[in-house]
Amino acid sequence: MTVNFIGAGPGAADLVTVRAQRIIAASPVCLYAGSLVPQELLAECPEGARVIDTARLSLDEIVALLIEADAAGQDVARLHSGDPSIFSAVAEQVRRLEAAGVAYTVVPGVPAFTAAAASLGRELTVPGVSQSIVLTRVSTLSTAMPEGEDLRSLGRSGATMVVHLGAHRIDQIALELTENYGRDCPAAVVAFASRPDEIVLRGTLATIADQVKAAGVTKTAVVIVGKVLAAEGFPDSYLYSATRERTTH
Repeated sequence: MTVNFIGAGPGAADLVTVRAQRIIAASPVCLYAGSLVPQELLAECPEGARVIDTARLSLDEIVALLIEADAAGQDVARLHSGDPSIFSAVAEQVRRLEAAGVAYTVVPGVPAFTAAAASLGRELTVPGVSQSIVLTRVSTLSTAMPEGEDLRSLGRSGATMVVHLGAHRIDQIALELTENYGRDCPAAVVAFASRPDEIVLRGTLATIADQVKAAGVTKTAVVIVGKVLAAEGFPDSYLYSATRERTTH
């Protein structure tokens, strides 16, 4: 039997892969990450499935349920918001399953930052403006950032900066990024991306913190900073250039 770690996307129930839907519909056990996973997606579970909200469970309790299902010969759909490769807490579950000899797969999902970019109507890698994206977060009381991964250090590249899980520290983010990006650098915050209650805020590093606080945004938000958010007059990509040699097959 298999534990399937599934990226449940940023919030909209239809922003999941066909593979994810198929596995959910066939799994007699489903563990999901609380309010971060839409109820409409849980409706895909088969009749009689054991559906468990893990929001209040410890890591040991969650892993015990996964191992228990495997021992009973039951496939598991383990739903995480966004994509399992980014800030998902999948790594520690996988480590324990490997130690227990339990098979697993990982199904990618739509990460929150791409849903946020879609809501903003912006490409985050614009020719001649920025070809790199930094995905990061800020330090919290529970989990410190590794040495050298503070915003000031990461911001030296001038790349498009995407900060997850940091709306409650928007003042700190704006202050630390201003050093390398400047007060007038475009900034945006998208909360609950793709959901009916989505909030989209646009401004600069000088103004975005006040907008976030006025809107009451404290969590489930992505902060995006970079010139790409207001890019104009940039060169066209070579991908579709008329000067590019193309084959007929």
